[in-house]
Amino acid sequence: MRFSVKGIAEGQPVPAEFAFAVPDPEQHMRFSDNRNPELRWLDAPQGTQSFVVLVMDPDVPSVADDVNQEGKRVPADLPRVDFYHWVLIDIPADVTLLEEGEFADGVVPRGKTPGKRRKGIEGINGYTGFLAGDPDLAGTYGGYDGPCPPWNDEIVHRYIYSVFALDVPSLELEGDFTGGQVREAMRGHVLAEASVTGTYTLDLALR
Repeated sequence: MRFSVKGIAEGQPVPAEFAFAVPDPEQHMRFSDNRNPELRWLDAPQGTQSFVVLVMDPDVPSVADDVNQEGKRVPADLPRVDFYHWVLIDIPADVTLLEEGEFADGVVPRGKTPGKRRKGIEGINGYTGFLAGDPDLAGTYGGYDGPCPPWNDEIVHRYIYSVFALDVPSLELEGDFTGGQVREAMRGHVLAEASVTGTYTLDLALR
């Protein structure tokens, strides 16, 4: 199965327009355009009944104590965990294109409502938990929200854009389902998968 993310080349930086935040020399970071990129796939295997799209950062600090704290750094050797930036399931088998900005165009404080879309069903992303303690931003974050790694992290984060061809028309998930729950529900049903990995950092010294 062939897969492309327009504007993102394998191993290269994610463009600012697809990010949740960009570096700011005075405030460390500020909101960006937060548009979902264009995703296109071809040559799905025979028997495909639906698709799933996941966008995941595997480099999120497992302990958030030092995240975005003045005078501190998130060490490179800190164990890392997965953080989902987009969870989209039950994409019809005849859909092979998600257009740029079709699912996200700008940061929405307190998040976008997950649920049924014209091209599938969106779950919640990792910002739902990450921003839960922020009085201005806390909420349920559905759909796509782009990269916003800690501005004091010693490593550049990876962002894995993936599409999965499934042998079932629906994963039968409802409500505020997560990327981890989708992974579990897909088990045994994946006919093919493809991915593109971009990178991103808010540390000007690492860019």
